[in-house]
Amino acid sequence: MADRELRGVSPIYEALCRAVAASPDICDLVADLPPGKWQPNLLLGVVRLTNGPIHDPSDFLEFVGANWTEVAASMSSHSTQTNEPGRCASLLPSLSRLQGPLALIEVGASAGLCLFPDRYRYRYRSAHSETHCLGGGPVELVCEVDGPVPLPDRLPEVRWRAGLDLNPMHADSETDREWLRALVWLEHAERLHRLAAALEIVAADPPRIDTADAIDGLPTLIDAAPAGCTVVVFHSAVLAYLNPDDRGRFTDTMTELHHSAGVQWFSNEGVGVISGTDVTDRIDGRFVLSHNQQPVALTAPHGQTLSWLAQ
Repeated sequence: MADRELRGVSPIYEALCRAVAASPDICDLVADLPPGKWQPNLLLGVVRLTNGPIHDPSDFLEFVGANWTEVAASMSSHSTQTNEPGRCASLLPSLSRLQGPLALIEVGASAGLCLFPDRYRYRYRSAHSETHCLGGGPVELVCEVDGPVPLPDRLPEVRWRAGLDLNPMHADSETDREWLRALVWLEHAERLHRLAAALEIVAADPPRIDTADAIDGLPTLIDAAPAGCTVVVFHSAVLAYLNPDDRGRFTDTMTELHHSAGVQWFSNEGVGVISGTDVTDRIDGRFVLSHNQQPVALTAPHGQTLSWLAQ
């Protein structure tokens, strides 16, 4: 985590992760939890949620060890559900190329903030051309682009939106908002501001989010999508939490849905998560954005950069 995602992005969290990695006692405590609870973001978020010390690695380790019963209980009852609307900037160029109207289905939707790509304001910046802007509203998503990105000249027409999550968040719940805030990396004040504004948009028009897993819940939502819409299933930083067998089942399901029903599948995941989407220039921790299992771009985890691949 420190090497691949936090270096140069969150110095405080990088230092905390290195401290945990160097502490056999804390590693042993975390290892006693189920493997699905081993994510660094989960531990960091829980300590934030409980107002533990996060600026000094020694104080952090001491707090976790002294309060492990409470920390472990909170890690067991929470999940890493970062809901970053900035990821819409990565997805928008691909969505805008589809025939509309669209019916959006997000797997691992959390509070559903990424189900509203048509409600945000976008600013795409390139070192080789003028800034490209579109959209309106109180949430601005800034994305640095390179390569032959097909910059959109319109927002998609979204007629219907829904999601799946094992533990849906609710945009109008202060308890859920508090947890979503705790998952934002410490130095990222702009992301906190963006999260707050996006939560207001979603709370005013909450989408349908079913409590179901990535595979079993999909048929119900696909059947519920309105006729005449292009059905789009997408997810970001979700499938890494599934075991390899379930990832394979999900991939097989999406491949069948694409071929049999024309469902469009966009995945935005780490390298190696989905078979067939690996690329060669991938050593900097970015995600691979794929359309129907074909890589189209490299993206930063929070949507802040988009590098289009040669097709």
